[in-house]
Amino acid sequence: MLVRYGRTNELGWFEHSESQIPRLPRRVVVKTKRGLELGGLVGQLCPYKAGHFRLSQDRIQKYFEDSEIDYTSEPSGKFIRYATAEDISEERHLQKIAEEEIENCKRFVKEMDLPMKIVDAEHVFGGERILFYFMSDGRVDFRQLVKKLAQEYQTRIEMRQIGSRDEAKLLADYESCGQECCCKRFLKVLKPVNMRMAKMQKATLDPSKISGYCGRLKCCLRYEDKTYRELKERLPKKNTKVKSRHGEGKVVDTQILTQLVVVEHNEGAKIAIPVEELEVISPAETAKKKRDAAPDNESQDGKENQGQ
Repeated sequence: MLVRYGRTNELGWFEHSESQIPRLPRRVVVKTKRGLELGGLVGQLCPYKAGHFRLSQDRIQKYFEDSEIDYTSEPSGKFIRYATAEDISEERHLQKIAEEEIENCKRFVKEMDLPMKIVDAEHVFGGERILFYFMSDGRVDFRQLVKKLAQEYQTRIEMRQIGSRDEAKLLADYESCGQECCCKRFLKVLKPVNMRMAKMQKATLDPSKISGYCGRLKCCLRYEDKTYRELKERLPKKNTKVKSRHGEGKVVDTQILTQLVVVEHNEGAKIAIPVEELEVISPAETAKKKRDAAPDNESQDGKENQGQ
């Protein structure tokens, strides 16, 4: 079964022996390399049949490749049981404990004067370990901090350094679109987003409007980038010579989504024409026209000289 688990919403396959998978959203207890964890069953509304994932491995592999997500078919662990009311209550209890653990860790960091910012903590459901997520400009020697925390809580301590986008994935809530932040809701891998994507989509370049919770470019700018690039490739470049039923001219502007090309004709008029109605005049054709016109000019010049 496919399960999303952990504070950072990891996605993994888990072996099970259930004959039927419930069609309602269900929480599950799974065993991972970190210990017992609570997760949520993914895709229960369509891909399961008689307890088996209906989609083939090839189709799943293609989905992850198209989504540019690192994927492995290796099991992440084993299914233990469907979560009970007691399990959900214990999860809430651990979340409250984690808040206290964050405050204690922050106090230790301040006392030890370490150059790090504690962002969040995750108390693994089975109690085997506590994970602290922190931010720092460089490497931090936190060995003494780990010892102090281990003595305090009598369990294994793990420190994990993250960046600003990972911080948003842990703490963000809602974005300007009104939806919960993509990084928190469903994104498994945070792929790079660059200014070229914003410029191509003609989005405003006002940082306050194209930046997300993390202060970097919004992840959604990447979603349609492939489509924009494919559409842009169909359009001729600026200053390209073209011809249509309106005559010949040169390209002065293009509109990617509407697939319109603004053409300036020889008379100076500008007309927006669908790209399907245009024909690009090749450089060879332009050169041929110049060659054809050259003898006439030379002949005319010769006549004028003879007349003189």
